[in-house]
Amino acid sequence: MAEFKLQSHHIPSPADHPPEGQRRFKLVVEYDGTAYSGWQRQINGPSVQQTLEEALSRLTGERIAVTGSSRTDAGVHAFGLCAHFDSATRIPPDKVSFALNTMLPPDIRIRESAAAPDGFHARFSACGKVYRYTFYNQRQMCAIGRQYKAHVPVLMDAEKMDVEAQSLCGKHDFAAFAASGSVAKSTVRTLHRAQVRRCGDDVVLTVLGDGFLYNMVRIIAGTLMEVGTGKREMGCIAKAIETGDRLALGQTAPACGLALMRVLYDGDEEKALGYFE
Repeated sequence: MAEFKLQSHHIPSPADHPPEGQRRFKLVVEYDGTAYSGWQRQINGPSVQQTLEEALSRLTGERIAVTGSSRTDAGVHAFGLCAHFDSATRIPPDKVSFALNTMLPPDIRIRESAAAPDGFHARFSACGKVYRYTFYNQRQMCAIGRQYKAHVPVLMDAEKMDVEAQSLCGKHDFAAFAASGSVAKSTVRTLHRAQVRRCGDDVVLTVLGDGFLYNMVRIIAGTLMEVGTGKREMGCIAKAIETGDRLALGQTAPACGLALMRVLYDGDEEKALGYFE
């Protein structure tokens, strides 16, 4: 594998430090997104952020605002979304996870809690993310685990999908891979790794990049699914990158198959590579 370097270009500002008398806490959050309208607070349904803020407010007796590293969509899952909050609570940072988990629903868990490094910001200090998309590739959909996979009843060629996925790697303008409604200032992103593997009845896409556009991973997954089933020709990803034409790509894959595996910070290269063969 080619070498790569994860490096944040964020310059800490006064907003990246807690108010006087408070400390900044870092959380690693795992959640099943099935019942939620996404990470971010919404007026039309429950969100992970709102649920977490309400639990933290009860725990600390303060009005807590939580900042997340990413905004996952409705139905998308996370194993390692990073977040931070500021509080005057005297609870030891490493014990916050245990206390908070007693107040959260079972589909949200705090995997880790710690004192945040000086100047840390969950979103702006991040320099990469690992996402995974899982297809269940059998004629009949499974009963157990169905909420974490997208069903494809037609046989998929995972090796062919993996070859096509390599066109994603590098620094490119991914304008064609952004869903309508994207408000990104730039559509240029760098993808360090892309891999498709068959694991029994599952076909699994894993991608590592410095950032992703709105619905970008789901558009990649839907395109590779069509390549793997023979519905779309090889070379479509390179063509879409070159032309910026969304019509060169496939459908947006369902939210249920997508999971944010890890948010990466300075020095996390080895941890990132642990998700790839």
